[in-house]
Amino acid sequence: MTSTVPAPGTLPHVPGTTPAGRTPAAGDSALQAVLLDMDGTLVDTEGFWWDVEVEVFGALGHTLDDSWRHVVVGGPMTRSAGFLIEATGADISLADLSVLLNAGFEERIGHSLPLMPGAARLLAELHEHAVPTALVSASHRRIIDRVLTVLGPHHFRLSIAGDEVSRTKPYPDPYLLAAAGLGVDPARCAVVEDTATGVAAAEAAGCHVVAVPSVAAIVPAERRTVVGSLQEVDLTFLRGLMSGR
Repeated sequence: MTSTVPAPGTLPHVPGTTPAGRTPAAGDSALQAVLLDMDGTLVDTEGFWWDVEVEVFGALGHTLDDSWRHVVVGGPMTRSAGFLIEATGADISLADLSVLLNAGFEERIGHSLPLMPGAARLLAELHEHAVPTALVSASHRRIIDRVLTVLGPHHFRLSIAGDEVSRTKPYPDPYLLAAAGLGVDPARCAVVEDTATGVAAAEAAGCHVVAVPSVAAIVPAERRTVVGSLQEVDLTFLRGLMSGR
């Protein structure tokens, strides 16, 4: 397997995909839904995943290079785990490694699950105003369900897990599935993401993206707004993005 590492601030290329949504026309810019990533966006767990990966590979007799961290962040476990197996030459199958990584992560979030600054306030505001909201993550269902007990399942009308779609991020499938499940137009959805992989998925689905970088830098672009923290994001902000303000 050959892995291509995107330069900081760039997005991975998604072969064979085009934006599925349309650009809203004048007078057709109302915000219909907000779709949110989980790890590194709502919960401060990107570091948890890396710590677990370091620990698991250490037990296998391998040391992970810190420069690999931005390669594995934000994507599906099959990609990140596969990359680390290839990079280290570790004698373990992808399936067995996935079990170890999920178990180690579950143990960590069982002790502590810190929210990102502004996450609780944003979720409460969206719920108060009855804005349709979905949680869209590359993590497996077993992990999402654990995290939802902290985030509050009532904050989301639905959730999409990485092991429930045939193609997860950076492909648009998870965001298209979320929009379809909510009965909304992807072009009138605001997506909140923290990684280039997630941003690529949302943009390929035709959504407007708010990027809150967690590990690697993300540059602004058309229909992509970069902020420093969720503390800068509220319902007025999101509605303004859709109308071009």
